[in-house]
Amino acid sequence: MRNIKEWGFCLNIWKIRKCTIPLKSRLHLSSSEAVQQSLLPPQNMEKSDDRREVVLLATGSFNPITVMHLRLFELARDYLHETGKYKVIKGIISPVGDGYKKKGLIEASHRLAMANLATKNSNWIEVDSWECSQKEWMETVLVLRHHQQKLANANTSDSSEKVVHKKGHKRKRENSYQDKTDRCLQESKVMPQVKLLCGADMLESLGKPNLWKNEDVIEILSSFGIVCITRLGSNASNFIYESDILWKYKHMIHLVEEWITNDISSTKIRRALRRGMSIRYLVPDSVVEYIENHELYNERSEERNSGIILEPLARNSKNS
Repeated sequence: MRNIKEWGFCLNIWKIRKCTIPLKSRLHLSSSEAVQQSLLPPQNMEKSDDRREVVLLATGSFNPITVMHLRLFELARDYLHETGKYKVIKGIISPVGDGYKKKGLIEASHRLAMANLATKNSNWIEVDSWECSQKEWMETVLVLRHHQQKLANANTSDSSEKVVHKKGHKRKRENSYQDKTDRCLQESKVMPQVKLLCGADMLESLGKPNLWKNEDVIEILSSFGIVCITRLGSNASNFIYESDILWKYKHMIHLVEEWITNDISSTKIRRALRRGMSIRYLVPDSVVEYIENHELYNERSEERNSGIILEPLARNSKNS
């Protein structure tokens, strides 16, 4: 009696999972062999990964890019992976355009070239020229939308089936288990999410009048989210508490502690260059050579845009 019940149990399992065995193969298997094969995991099945794919986007002057800018990406990726909820698939550096009109901001072509040199050996961080190639300054929320739309377009293109018909031949039927599984995985895959990567200074700047529009801050937080690398002496948690908008969307803000303190900044790099001091090992060697070859960053370049109101302030003041 026991053997009959066990056989009935196995037969039910086989009926449920027999779709994992191609029909042609099942015809050549005995009942016991079919049951044993149905209990095995399907071949060529990719391991399930429920983590949300994330693209980290860093905007800013990168005037010039430093090793600290690159460290932000590494710290953010480590943190998000440790949560077990996210999988970082790409990092993007997007230098701001000349229309930002920040004091001391050199030409976008130089800043873009230095960023490309700095990331040349990275297998996951890339540089995007869309923002800095625009004639006018682009709000950060527009840059985030642009890259999220690029991901959406790529996702749509990848999931669409491309069928090629050969003249005089009928299309091969794609009804195997693996074909169906691959299509289901493509259809169920969630599109990667772009998140804004920044330092504590940028996070705190969200509270400066006319520098950011409230509706932009709300969209950045609610639709994308922020990964902020805190610095020594900053109190990002307290700043979030004091801001009604940031507090409302605090679940969309990831604060990452920098345990190995690094106080390198582009401002300090430019100052060191004006003083004739070495900046080697503070920025990538290729960037040092580029700066030297093009004689960048001196007293004259530091006065560029001097006396001109920062574009976000000028634009938002008119609209307020």
